[in-house]
Amino acid sequence: MKLTFLGPLYARQGPFACAYVDTSRDLDDPDQAIDLRRHRLESQLSDQGADLATVGAVVRTIGTDRDLPGRHGQAVFAAHGRLALAEELPEPPPRDTARLTMLPDAMPLALQHAPDIPYAAAAVHRVTEPGGELEADLQAGRWPTAKVAPGHRSRRRVPADEWRQASAEVAVQLAELADRTGAEAVDLSGDHWARNTLARDLPKRLRDRAVGIDSNGWDARPERALLEDELGYLFHGRLSAHDQSGVDRFLACRARRSGAVEGLSATVTALHHGQAEAVLINDPFDLHRRLWVGLAPKQIGLTQRELQSLGITKPWEEPADAALIRAIVGTGAELIVVPRDELPLPDGMGALLRYPDVAG
Repeated sequence: MKLTFLGPLYARQGPFACAYVDTSRDLDDPDQAIDLRRHRLESQLSDQGADLATVGAVVRTIGTDRDLPGRHGQAVFAAHGRLALAEELPEPPPRDTARLTMLPDAMPLALQHAPDIPYAAAAVHRVTEPGGELEADLQAGRWPTAKVAPGHRSRRRVPADEWRQASAEVAVQLAELADRTGAEAVDLSGDHWARNTLARDLPKRLRDRAVGIDSNGWDARPERALLEDELGYLFHGRLSAHDQSGVDRFLACRARRSGAVEGLSATVTALHHGQAEAVLINDPFDLHRRLWVGLAPKQIGLTQRELQSLGITKPWEEPADAALIRAIVGTGAELIVVPRDELPLPDGMGALLRYPDVAG
């Protein structure tokens, strides 16, 4: 998984005010609930010493996703009185948090982007009107962020007795959408006859990627992903094809004992040398310790003495997850989130290397 979306966050220096907050709208009075959360986080940041302008930048942003229905959250980062990054979270955080820290607390945001599977979806359902019409909705996205950042949804309605002809035209539109987004799966749902006709009309290169999903094939909430619940079931526990390829290469390198490392120490060393092509992290990720860092992303180590020996005069400690994600982004590495029960790693991490084992 590429982490280019985090790049703007590291374009400035800290300290950062970081907030993760539940901004779900599936409550009786969501505005009141969010307002209470906002005030609580404001107090926490102020108590930690955040300046008024930076606190204000965070507070003004919390709840600005009010047009998004259902369960979700927000991750908000500000520094020196200005908003640095704000993103909707596909799932609300386990608990609201607010921290003032030199490095942004970005690992929870990155983890919510996994597995980052590109897909295209089509839902065809019968409209209960005289004459019997079929309505087809098309949409593409990346799972699971599509839940809170859905792509454009196109809709076409035709008489049911004209579907055989219309299906071929919809298939062309769906194929263009899948090709443009690099979809790994083409998900079809709704009326069985209509979706089977559509599947047969898809170009041969996409038929193997077509997956039929049993549901009513319709979603009344255009602000959310088309077939959201069905896609959640379909993609649960899966990796993107790109990430699965990385895992396969990691396993092959590990078997040869060259080109891959495991554990915190070896992974940190690989990041320090700019050697990590991809960092593998277990989900759930629960490494509770601190690392030493300097101003540059590659300045990361297990001990203060380690960095000072390299001429870094004023290193400081940060939570390991914040230090690791900055180093991953700053060295151009990718992040692969792997379920712990499928590939348990020492300390919950490992790295696929760009070149032979300087990191040992």
